[in-house]
Formats: sequence, structure tokens, C-alpha cells
Amino acid sequence: MQLRHLRYFVTLARMRHFARAAEECGVSQPTLSAGMVALEQELGRRLVERDRRFIGLTPHGEAMLPWAQQILGAMGAMHAAVMATPLEGPFTLAAIPAALPLVGRFGAALLAANPGLMLSVRSATARAIDQALPALEIDAAITYLDQDPPPGLTAVPLAGEDYLFLTRRGGRFDDRVTIGWDEAVAQDLCLLDETMLYRRILDQRLALRGHVARPRATADSHVALFALVASGAFSAIVPDGYAHLLAGAEWARFVPLDPPEPVRRVGLLVLDRDPPLPRAQAAMAAARAFVIDGLYQSLPVSI
Repeated sequence: MQLRHLRYFVTLARMRHFARAAEECGVSQPTLSAGMVALEQELGRRLVERDRRFIGLTPHGEAMLPWAQQILGAMGAMHAAVMATPLEGPFTLAAIPAALPLVGRFGAALLAANPGLMLSVRSATARAIDQALPALEIDAAITYLDQDPPPGLTAVPLAGEDYLFLTRRGGRFDDRVTIGWDEAVAQDLCLLDETMLYRRILDQRLALRGHVARPRATADSHVALFALVASGAFSAIVPDGYAHLLAGAEWARFVPLDPPEPVRRVGLLVLDRDPPLPRAQAAMAAARAFVIDGLYQSLPVSI
């Protein structure tokens, strides 16, 4: 059994699209398809349902997927241990959209201590992170830490997150010090879509206040939300980290919500292995090299 065929299979299961999986693996689509056929013939079982496109995994494919992920993860860990000193090559960091403002300081600390690494940042959902870390498809992740990390993972808190109301400057909120939740929800909102953990948590918090979010527009990235708000037709509720990322943007007006919500913890997740993975150790050291809590409060914010 060839490892590259297992990698094709695991990537196809994640991407759910032959062309995108082939691109991710750095091969042509016919090469990936031929590798999948060879793997199925070797096992004597059909792993993927397909006609002219990917439909899904067969029951045999679903049963095989976690084992294939473990095999690739073990091979990746072995390779990382052999290449431990000094660390070189790509370091893949995944972050939920709400945590992307933190990747700059983390990346700077990581590369300062490990100049042989090349940082690759990927925006990902929390579900995708939970799948990618055990399979060693990523080296580390920045996500919410409000619950204990799953078995096999360890965490380092990095920052606290609060909500802010974002609208275009020059409107009726320019002189406001705060905005109530009732009034904020009543505006023409654009929000992250419901596939994003940030949105699901926001919906839960709104429900506790007796509200239901009915946005006029949704998106899967904050950049799209900012473009919508900058048009003047929408407002948004966003993580406070973006207020500091957009400090100085002439169009952006951030208003604290009243009453404030409990602060949510955001932090680093890595695999917890014995012996520790060298890249996980490097990530933990970078996370502990600086403190983000309190940093945002000391920076000027355009509100």
C-alpha cells in the first residue's frame, strides 16, 4: 500500500471534490483518480461513491478513514522527529476566522525562534481543525478554548474576545459611546454564516437575551463583512480583535455593546504526544513568548 494513495484518499474525503483534492496533493486529477482506483483494487473494496463527481464515502471508506488518518499522522510525526533539529520547511497553522487577527504576533514569535520554518496560514472552521490536527494535516491551530481540549490535544490561552458593533462612520452612531443589544439586532446586519463557530456562539448568546439574529447578508469571511459594512448599507457584530486590525480605517466605527458579554478565551491547540512533536513544542514556545491578554486594551481603537 502506497502512502501517496492514502494521502489522496484522506485529502479527497476532506475536500469532497476530485479537482480540489488533486490540487491540494500537487498532482493532476487523472493521477489522483488512478491512485484511488489502485487503492480500491488493492483492498478489494469500493471506498468512494462517484459518477462524474464525488458523492461521498462508502461504508468501507468511512471505516477506513480514521485509520488512514492515523497512519499518515504517525508517518508525519516520525518524519518531524527525524528532522527535529533544526526545524525547517513549512509550518501549517489553521485559525478560525474570528482568531485570524492573532496569527501575526504568533507567526512573528514562531519564525523569530525558528528561522528555518516557512509559515502557511489557513482559515478553517472549528470542525475542520478538529479533524486536521490528529491527521497532522496542520501543525497547530488557534481557536476557542471555552471548553477543555479534546483528548490528545493540549492548549495555551492567548487572548480574550469580546463583541463590538461595527458600522460605517458618518452615520447616526458617530456620537454613541455604547449600543444596546436590542438596538444592535434591529439594524440591517451582515454576519458570518452559520457554518462558523463564532456565529453559532453569537446566536446562543442572543437567544439568552431573547433575540434571534436575522441578518440581511451572510458571508464566510470577515473581509466580505467589512466590504458590506463599508458600503454603508449594513452593520455587523464582530470580534474586538478586528477593531485593532482596522485601527485607522476612516470608514470603520466600532461601538461597544451594552451590557458586555462574558469574555471568550481564544488560544493555541497542538497535539499532545509522548514524545512531544518538535513542531508542537515550537508552537507552544511561541505562544508562551508573549501575552496577548491586555494588549488590545492598551492599543488605540477607532470607536
